[in-house]
Amino acid sequence: MRGQKRAAGHTATQLEDAKADARQAIERLGGQVYNLTGTDMAAKQALADASERHIAAGSQIDQATTPAQARLAKQTALEGLYYIRAARTAMGMDPGPEVPSIDGQRAAGEVTEDREVDFEGRRVAASPNPSPRTPNYYPGGRVAGRPVPAGWYSEPWWKPALVAGAWGIGSMMLFSAMFSGMAGVPYDAQAFENGQGDGSDAGADGGADADGGADGGGGADGGGADYSGGDNYAGGDDLGGGGFDGGGGDFGGFDGF
Repeated sequence: MRGQKRAAGHTATQLEDAKADARQAIERLGGQVYNLTGTDMAAKQALADASERHIAAGSQIDQATTPAQARLAKQTALEGLYYIRAARTAMGMDPGPEVPSIDGQRAAGEVTEDREVDFEGRRVAASPNPSPRTPNYYPGGRVAGRPVPAGWYSEPWWKPALVAGAWGIGSMMLFSAMFSGMAGVPYDAQAFENGQGDGSDAGADGGADADGGADGGGGADGGGADYSGGDNYAGGDDLGGGGFDGGGGDFGGFDGF
């Protein structure tokens, strides 16, 4: 009985510590969201995405009943802080302090050159830099179990998978056309289709987890649960049940982007 009480007390302490850690990131994000105003399309879109993450993280931390759920809220807030850095960069400002890595980010890679491809009757562009042509930022990570490289895009082509929790049939074709041979994306379309990243997700994410641990436990890979890339916004991560949707419904598809 005494041992059970000690274990329960330890778990409660872990939860409170994880919640406090998450709230620090959420408060930091909130301060930036409310103090910045976008001056161009790219900055405005990045700030809108940061605001969505702030709302979602607040909902997640309010509902958190386990340390893993609290760490998920922190991951959401950290993703929002990457959008803040993107907005500041788009406005020619100093991006501000570094942000700890989010889960899956390192293995997802990043856009290192301008690319533009034809896909399903439209032109889809990717760039390492913001521009009127590429105003949609993504910080890198997993969406519906597959890696999406960090970069600026002409449209948020990952959003349908984020909303639906699954990729459409043409996703591998788009990925192959867009990223084939790109130095910053160290895996091929088949690996993308299989959700494998560069084949060393564990090592790459392990590094991110170590960073997160130093920062207070932010890098919770959760035994393979997909915390980054916004799966939590589409209800894709139930964390073992509980439908942790983080406020849900914040992305309704391409309308409005």
